Amino acid sequence: MAVTVAIVGRPNVGKSTLFNRLTGKRHAIVDDQPGVTRDRREGDAYLASMRFKLIDTAGLEQAKSGTLEARMRQQTEMAITEADITFLVVDGRSGILPDDVYFAREIRRSGVPVILLANKCEGKKGSEAIADSWQLGLGEAVPVSAAHGDGLSDIFDALLAVGRELGLEATLFGEDEPVDEEEIHFEEPEGEEPDVWIDPQANSAIRIAIVGRPNMGKSTLVNTLVGESRLLTGPEAGITRDSITLPFRWENRDYQLVDTAGIRRQARVVDKVERLMVNDAERAIQFAKICVLMLDARQPPHKQDMAIARHIADEGRALVIAANMWDDVADKQAALTAIKDRLSTSLAQMRGVPVVPISGLYGRGLDRLMQATDVVHNIWNTRISTGRLNKWLEIMLEAHPPPLSQGRRIRIRYMTQVRTRPPTFALFTSRPSDMPESYLRYLIGGLRNDFGLQGVPVRMVMRKGANPYVKS
Repeated sequence: MAVTVAIVGRPNVGKSTLFNRLTGKRHAIVDDQPGVTRDRREGDAYLASMRFKLIDTAGLEQAKSGTLEARMRQQTEMAITEADITFLVVDGRSGILPDDVYFAREIRRSGVPVILLANKCEGKKGSEAIADSWQLGLGEAVPVSAAHGDGLSDIFDALLAVGRELGLEATLFGEDEPVDEEEIHFEEPEGEEPDVWIDPQANSAIRIAIVGRPNMGKSTLVNTLVGESRLLTGPEAGITRDSITLPFRWENRDYQLVDTAGIRRQARVVDKVERLMVNDAERAIQFAKICVLMLDARQPPHKQDMAIARHIADEGRALVIAANMWDDVADKQAALTAIKDRLSTSLAQMRGVPVVPISGLYGRGLDRLMQATDVVHNIWNTRISTGRLNKWLEIMLEAHPPPLSQGRRIRIRYMTQVRTRPPTFALFTSRPSDMPESYLRYLIGGLRNDFGLQGVPVRMVMRKGANPYVKS
């Protein structure tokens, strides 16, 4: 198991910048205003030949019990408890402040080994903080600049020294390389090609993004699924900022749950941090396999709910609707009908999206939700044989021939599936530019009905020419 390192410190000392630097990704939201990070964020960190699991945390603050800041601090304390080593980060420009002294004392009581880092020490800055670091009782601070990449070799040496003391040196330099699931190659099944099958890549871990407007219960749902209070929740809207990925196992299958910030209308997003939050949520959609869109079942679907659903369709992701807070719905049949009617009119390009009533708080309906995600994931990975497609195409052309263009009927010669995730088909025709959208909708609708491609985007691309698989 990898060595776990938690980054802690008071707000705005550069913890998330250091997290991004060591993980090699700009996924943690960074801004000059304090308190941007709230939840714990985990990532795989690399430092030369050394690797370890890194946890970014909220800024340590003294706060009254029951407040959002107090709950943020609890998350940080949990990260320290889970960690093998802690990075305590101070601001090298401002020097050692009373809060640094207070929290250094609290961390020492935890018994977790601590490495003191004085950040923002580019050039000759930070000498005062380094000189004053003795008062924290943690030894001399390591001067670094996370923004500029200075001092990384010193962090390496400090980690190596602590790792040796703890007997973790071998673990820090483990030989197992992380696996990128997108690079896994599967051989096609041997034997005669079936008419319809599931792409073997569907066997890899399923990445599910939980998305929706603010205060829809996304973090509560994730906490209930993983069985612990891993994410901050509360009555305040907009608590979640970073997209947090958590491993999850259900019915002997591996998943990755991605909790995201609430997505509001672009016109209402004026704050820089919120814009970064929305961008992070949209990136989570882009890299997900399935998106679970959370709705408040107590009210009719909002215009913004449909805007998010259309964005998911545009990104080619599979979709499941989770009608949350179902326990509080008085007329359940009317609520379900309202959701399905709105989907049929506002999301026609993904007809048949499953709607699952749930209560994320009380854990009701979650088995049905996970079953629905498995079903749409298989549909998203569906592959149809070329022979079966062209037999189907003959029937569709006979029932409804293509329209005329400039006095001549458009000829459709051939059809094949060019990819899955989402199912994408190439149509070889005499006049690709003249093919009307209405006829493509006719073919896509037929594919949905006859091959069960419900709840996922179906794409059709035009190609000019004859059947490329027939030898001339």
